[in-house]
Amino acid sequence: MSTYLWVAIAVVVVVVVGLIVWSLVKRREPAEAVPAVLETVAPVAPPPAAETEPEAEAPTAEEAPAEAPALETPEQPASRMVRLRRRLASSRNGLARALGDLLAADKLDAATWDAFETTLLSADLGVGPTTELVDGLRAKLGVEGTSDPVVARQALHDDLLALVDPTLDRSLNLAHAAGVPAVVMMVGVNGTGKTTTVGKLGRLLVAEGQTVLFGAADTFRAAAAQQLTTWGERVGVETVSGAEGADPASVAYQAVERGVKDGVDVVLVDTAGRLHTKVGLMDELGKVKRVIEKLAPVTEVLLVVDATTGQNGLAQARIFAEVVDVTGLVLTKLDGSAKGGIVVAVQRELNVPVKLVGLGEGVDDLAPFDPEQFVQGLLGE
Repeated sequence: MSTYLWVAIAVVVVVVVGLIVWSLVKRREPAEAVPAVLETVAPVAPPPAAETEPEAEAPTAEEAPAEAPALETPEQPASRMVRLRRRLASSRNGLARALGDLLAADKLDAATWDAFETTLLSADLGVGPTTELVDGLRAKLGVEGTSDPVVARQALHDDLLALVDPTLDRSLNLAHAAGVPAVVMMVGVNGTGKTTTVGKLGRLLVAEGQTVLFGAADTFRAAAAQQLTTWGERVGVETVSGAEGADPASVAYQAVERGVKDGVDVVLVDTAGRLHTKVGLMDELGKVKRVIEKLAPVTEVLLVVDATTGQNGLAQARIFAEVVDVTGLVLTKLDGSAKGGIVVAVQRELNVPVKLVGLGEGVDDLAPFDPEQFVQGLLGE
């Protein structure tokens, strides 16, 4: 065999062996050697968690709905006037100072009586009642005074109590026929505290066992209805109100209508404050009363007077009494007032009794007026 033939066979063998080796090597290469185009395929994301409905969990203690707050228990009427007496006794109001100075005087001469009379007038006791008190005391104690302070104090107590007049009927007229509530209207000028007084009176009546409904007929002041609602929620009294600017007579009518339906004992109607000099507003107040009486009698019209306004309060009271036939007075800001004599003056002016007095800013600081407690407080007893 020629040399060329052997060389050719050798070349063929080498090529075949090389091909075999190359194929074996390619089969053993790692997966990372796969062409890079596979790396561009985005992995398939699992479905979002929101698409699966979570299992219901039992509410924790923190998530449990809060219980409704317990209703407040208003203070009983009997203890309220006692607090007024204490406040009057501890205050240095003008009337109390005048009485104290008179009792402490070593000699009741003309100058002492003149000073006493001036102080009584400045305390808004009024000219007539002041003259009566001074003349009566001078007759009892004598121009030169008395050596017995007990006698002087008792004389002062008796004469002052007579001026306040303990014989007046100061109870609220809440009598009503079956199926018809008693209706109480609260009236007065701006800023005397009518809405607050309605709220406090509601508490007082609840403490006496009455069922009460509020009528928010002050539709001119945006916050009045909400204020009254808040007062009622504290003691379980509902409030009937209308839209801001609604007809006050319509709201009052709806309140009384609701009172008839629910069978409550008393409907307390709050009215908007108004200047006594504004004839149109005063006429509107008369309209409210007339509309209410289509359903039920208005058993009380309570005029709220700020005790610190003095003679101006008397002028207001006269006009209101002509329009709505005031049956009783509520004196606010009486405790610590230098104008304690307004109790006597306003009663004389209108010939109607003071029935309630405001003792302060507390929620239960409204009390039935007690002449004896009032005089004792003024005398520091």
